[in-house]
Amino acid sequence: MSDNKKLVYFLCTGNSCRSQMADGWLKALGNDRYDVKSAGLEAHGLNPRAVQVMKEAGIDISGHTSDVIDPEILNRADYVITLCGHADEHCPVISNKSVVKWHWGFDDPAKVIGTEDEIIGQFRAVRDAIKSRIEKFLVEGR
Repeated sequence: MSDNKKLVYFLCTGNSCRSQMADGWLKALGNDRYDVKSAGLEAHGLNPRAVQVMKEAGIDISGHTSDVIDPEILNRADYVITLCGHADEHCPVISNKSVVKWHWGFDDPAKVIGTEDEIIGQFRAVRDAIKSRIEKFLVEGR
């Protein structure tokens, strides 16, 4: 890792959908300006629909792994960004006082009940909302 790159750590409950999409978007749009990692309170595995909708957007996250929060990474991160309320409320204590911690809440597309078209539609909506939020972060730095 280059010393001049800021470390961004995306956290979610299961590290299967939202944090994976945010990870993929920042890596794709950030022009290698950031060291990007993601994790969950638990590891639920990579959601195939998240892989599918990111592929539709031209981003391959199929090689990502679903990981549990690593306290060492957590405490050296420059930014810790939670993507769901559960992760925000249950995030481990961060001993690094210089870390910037934000909560960007997005609904969990994996909890949508309905037809496959309705479910995939929700995954696409969350994917696009996360992309917009990442673009704002890249422009405004917050």
